[in-house]
Amino acid sequence: MRTISDLYWFFKGVKVYALIGDSGTGKSFRAKLLAQKYGIELIVDDGLLIYDDKILAGHSAKREKTFLAAVRIALFDNKSHRDEVARALQKKSFKKILILGTSDKMVQKISARLQLPQPFKIIKIEDIASQEEIEKAIRSRRVEGKHVIPVPSIEIKRNYPQIFYNHVRVFLKGRKKILSNTTHSKVYEKSVVRPEFSKTGRVSISEAALTQMVIHCVGEFDPQISIKKLTIKTDSRGYRLVIVIDVPFGTQLTGKIHKMQQYIVDNIERFTGILVEDVHIIIDKITRT
Repeated sequence: MRTISDLYWFFKGVKVYALIGDSGTGKSFRAKLLAQKYGIELIVDDGLLIYDDKILAGHSAKREKTFLAAVRIALFDNKSHRDEVARALQKKSFKKILILGTSDKMVQKISARLQLPQPFKIIKIEDIASQEEIEKAIRSRRVEGKHVIPVPSIEIKRNYPQIFYNHVRVFLKGRKKILSNTTHSKVYEKSVVRPEFSKTGRVSISEAALTQMVIHCVGEFDPQISIKKLTIKTDSRGYRLVIVIDVPFGTQLTGKIHKMQQYIVDNIERFTGILVEDVHIIIDKITRT
């Protein structure tokens, strides 16, 4: 079912593209090349709205001092931040926009928070970069703590001078012009930065702390529901939770359990900034009070 926001963008003819891949695999480095290929005017990357080599709105997650704070910025968790970017989108005339993220769920969440339609086309980093290129990007991230912002260095020096490190230029050859038989080309400049959180190391949440948060969320949602077992799985794209519960007799299983799933996801993501990919709930017993 389409929302009013979906209908608004549908009648404006706007399509959302997404580029997904694990952190540090080179998404920001290739964003401009991908945008040129599909004729995309706007890019959303790590909290920034980028248009024509300029930062149009938002602020970069790479300026944050901790990894978790950076994730919250990238997800537009702060209302004033996402409202600023959403207003800029409403004012700007465009047909195509590219959102960068680590997973389908992340780009879908960003689309929803910026009041954009869900992605029309999702492209994986593996589709546009070789395994060797991806591994090189990962080494640069892990060993040197280098990140890329797809705008020229003059923009970063003006807005975020404290994290600027270097710049790189990508020379892209185009097709030959039919009449002049010459080749047109374009040079893209990207800024290389070193965020504070990459210098101090990544901050993560232990399974014990996350378990306590889940127990608190379930108890707050309905004290009569008891958790029997909780399994937490993590990867580069987020956290996956498997919760085994007992519920009291008379509980409306479909509606209430789905609401509890969303309650857990919303609260954990809001207070920690981590991305919860899945919450699987298994009902083991229906108890009598």
